[in-house]
Amino acid sequence: MKRRRILAGAIVLPAFLLVSRAADMPPKPPLGLAPVEWPKDNPYSKARVDLGRLLYFDRRLSADETVSCASCHDPQMGFTDNAPVSTGIKAQKGGRSAPTVINRVYSMAQFWDGRAASLEEQAKGPIANPIEMGMTHDAAVRRIREIPGYRPLFAKAFGTEDIDIDRIAKAIACFERTVMSGNAPYDRYRRGEKSALSAQQVRGLDIFVNKAKCDQCHEGANFTLNSYHNLGVGIDKPEPDLGRYVVTKDARDWGAFKTPTLREIEHTAPYMHDGSLKTLEEVVEYYDKGGTANKNLDPAIRPLHLTDQDKKDLVAFLKTLSGQGWQVTPPAEFPK
Repeated sequence: MKRRRILAGAIVLPAFLLVSRAADMPPKPPLGLAPVEWPKDNPYSKARVDLGRLLYFDRRLSADETVSCASCHDPQMGFTDNAPVSTGIKAQKGGRSAPTVINRVYSMAQFWDGRAASLEEQAKGPIANPIEMGMTHDAAVRRIREIPGYRPLFAKAFGTEDIDIDRIAKAIACFERTVMSGNAPYDRYRRGEKSALSAQQVRGLDIFVNKAKCDQCHEGANFTLNSYHNLGVGIDKPEPDLGRYVVTKDARDWGAFKTPTLREIEHTAPYMHDGSLKTLEEVVEYYDKGGTANKNLDPAIRPLHLTDQDKKDLVAFLKTLSGQGWQVTPPAEFPK
């Protein structure tokens, strides 16, 4: 057996350092997804992800200890709650459907209206929302500080035991950036595995791109340009949700909402910002009719004239976007 030759001057790291370094490398995105760019002020570390996972599922971040991030963004429901609108403390109802956390790493602005500039900023919002978790940021920080078991975890993640709302948000965001979906049948088909899609699903892909032109908005690896569009959903209500316009006051954003990813779309019903469409079939019908007319309807929204078979094929294709990498189990126990 030949002995390995070590080059003169080479530095040989101890085995435990090599293991540590490998363990602290960001997870590789599943097949079909782009590389992840981690923010400089909140770089990846396994310790932060582990801490963020605990905080994400911990109901003690809500005023009455009944609601966690996972209450509205449940891994068992495609990181949504499968409800038209979300329910917060004291059974209060919000006004919008919970968007999935899956692949949020590929978008800067968060929420349906893009009012949060980052995942860190988004993580702070529900905690202080009186309808959702009902805490103030100061109260949330005091609550976590009073749990001795969290102190060493913050020290491991951030270097000291100091706990503040920014560190809580950074840890949650770090965890959420690891929630990715790829390696779907569509991805394997694109790689050259032609048997990954059925003939019907291939027809659906052709309809998606060439006939319905869904990829005008649902484009790229994550099937969204993260842009805002007025589809007319709910615009005919007496007091419609005006979406992005409330944030920007720009007339071009009147009634516009962010285009969601189509990854795991079969698991994130109901659909649209108000959860008004229960099934993928209803979504296809809505687009086929050309949305709901209004003064700011997006020019790309027009009658599609799809046949019944076209619609079935399109739904079959959308289901090929269900993949792997996002399945997470809740912690078995929490810090005490």
